Amino acid sequence: MPSMGHSTEDDLHTKEMDIRSLSSSRHHSQNMHRIHKVGVPPKQNLFKEFKDNVKETFFSDEPLRPFKDQTKSRKLLLGIETLFPIVGWVRSYNLSKLRGDIIAGLTIASLCIPQDIGYAKLANLDPQYGLYSSFVPPLIYAFMGSSRDIAIGPVAVVSLLLGTLLQNEIDSTTNPIEYRRLAFTATFFAGITQATLGFLRLGFLIDFLSHAAIVGFMGGAAITISLQQLKGFLGIKDFTKNADIISVLHSVFSSVNHGWNWQTILIGGIFLCFLLFAKFLGKRNKKLFWVPAIAPLISVILATFFVFITHAEKKGVAIVRHIDKGINPSSVNDIYFHGEYLGKGFRIGVVAGMVALTEAIAIGRTFAAMKDYQIDGNKEMVALGAMNVVGSMTSCYVATGSFSRSAVNFMAGCQTAVSNIVMSTVVLLTLLFITPLFKYTPNAILAAIIINAVINLIDIQAAILIWKIDKFDFVACMGAFFGVVFVSVEIGLLIAVSISFAKILLQVTRPRTAILGKLPGTSVYRNILQYPEATKIPGILIVRVDSAIYFSNSNYIKERILRWLTDEEEKIKADDPQTIQFLIVEMSPVTDIDTSGINALEELYNTLQKRDLQLILANPGPTVIDKLHASKFANLIGQDKIFLTVADAVLSCNPKFAEEP
Repeated sequence: MPSMGHSTEDDLHTKEMDIRSLSSSRHHSQNMHRIHKVGVPPKQNLFKEFKDNVKETFFSDEPLRPFKDQTKSRKLLLGIETLFPIVGWVRSYNLSKLRGDIIAGLTIASLCIPQDIGYAKLANLDPQYGLYSSFVPPLIYAFMGSSRDIAIGPVAVVSLLLGTLLQNEIDSTTNPIEYRRLAFTATFFAGITQATLGFLRLGFLIDFLSHAAIVGFMGGAAITISLQQLKGFLGIKDFTKNADIISVLHSVFSSVNHGWNWQTILIGGIFLCFLLFAKFLGKRNKKLFWVPAIAPLISVILATFFVFITHAEKKGVAIVRHIDKGINPSSVNDIYFHGEYLGKGFRIGVVAGMVALTEAIAIGRTFAAMKDYQIDGNKEMVALGAMNVVGSMTSCYVATGSFSRSAVNFMAGCQTAVSNIVMSTVVLLTLLFITPLFKYTPNAILAAIIINAVINLIDIQAAILIWKIDKFDFVACMGAFFGVVFVSVEIGLLIAVSISFAKILLQVTRPRTAILGKLPGTSVYRNILQYPEATKIPGILIVRVDSAIYFSNSNYIKERILRWLTDEEEKIKADDPQTIQFLIVEMSPVTDIDTSGINALEELYNTLQKRDLQLILANPGPTVIDKLHASKFANLIGQDKIFLTVADAVLSCNPKFAEEP
């Protein structure tokens, strides 16, 4: 009897455990099979929605946040700091920072003086205008710019671009005064363009020029600039005014017998080798960064002294001869504010301003990332614009951030924009006292300095990387490169912009779609091309759309989905008698949809109805589901045909997959 009692208790205990296990299993099964419906966001006030969109588009960085809950006096101070960042950081300035800035400023000054003289020749201007452009603009930028490392002044690419565009309108040889006036006008409108983009917070527009296009354009410009320097490097007097490689090489080789000057070639060759060796030393040993920085100035001093004592100018060696002494004269009255050249100056200024802006922002962001601080792109545009507007009124042409000088500035240990003030001071002293000493400077040494400076713009490794990553980007890169080299700078720039826009249009109008399959042992669905082990669900086709659905791509997406469907049905007929009954559209990547997109979905739904197929949507985002409800499309296909995940959608179509591990 006791044993029977014990056995009965065991049986009861076992049954109780079985009941609990069954109950727990059912509860777990219910949790596993619970299907969450897609939430519809609450209706927003129209004005609030518009305000939020504008804020996100133009004020995503919340520029007014520092002003919140501040006193009036504090707000005034913050407002002044916003326009003149120097007011903010000068309070914590100390002797240690000053020491670093003085060393950096003196170093970049030694680099900029010979470069400025050469770059002015690229722009078809007299040498002093290059020096003017390294005096006033850096001072303005030091007070208004937010970058600590960028070094301001003329740069090779912008000088070449400006010179080419100006030369197409006015010949610099026959009409130097009118040419110079147009240069100041273009500089004025370049500054206005840059400042306007900053004030209106339209800085994102410069991002439309892709990195690949910039790499190609810069490389082509470097080749073109180097070829242009062959005139001074070889001592050729009669040289083509065209910039394309065919014209330049024809001009070079047609003058071999009577145009080349061996003394000039000797001077240029020796000092170019010296400059390249100095650059090699600087790259091998970072502590010797100052060697390539001062090498151009040393070259100018030695070459000038050599020509002076040998009077090589009497043997055909071309020299600078004269640089006006003194600070920048006013050029306010030289700017065209009316007449036929007003429009031409505006057009040239917009192009030059945008290219200068792109280069400066890229340089500023690069060095800011290295030192782990942020620069405000819109503030930078305002600062660059202000300095070019003021510069145009003080005999300067378009200035921007120079990569070679900024790199030297960074390596020399600059702490703030005071390094630009130091550089400007040295340039000022040069203009006041030293310019007459450049009289015997040979043009060959200036050509060698420019060739040495621009050779770094040819980034072969970047081009190879672009080829590996994206073939279309490589086409943009090569298109810009060959456009500059074989036609002209402006055509190369046009090709770069056109291909960049073409890529955007192609990506918008022809978005990617993918067939999804189920990864074994999971409820995860992924692209079957990326995951070959993913299996398709019998009777169900799952398609993912990897883009917003707009008027520009809605018809293509509808047709592409139908082509996927047709292809799958043909495969199934050959291998499996079971036909497709459900089409699931995975909409996680679909960030937005417009009326054309909804019309395309309605057409897709109607087409599927005629073929006796069910349309199911998975995971539409808040914006998309809101518009689907507003358009009544959600009611058209049925609320029960919209699911939170693909797994839920598959479960509703084919419940047996819920039982799979």
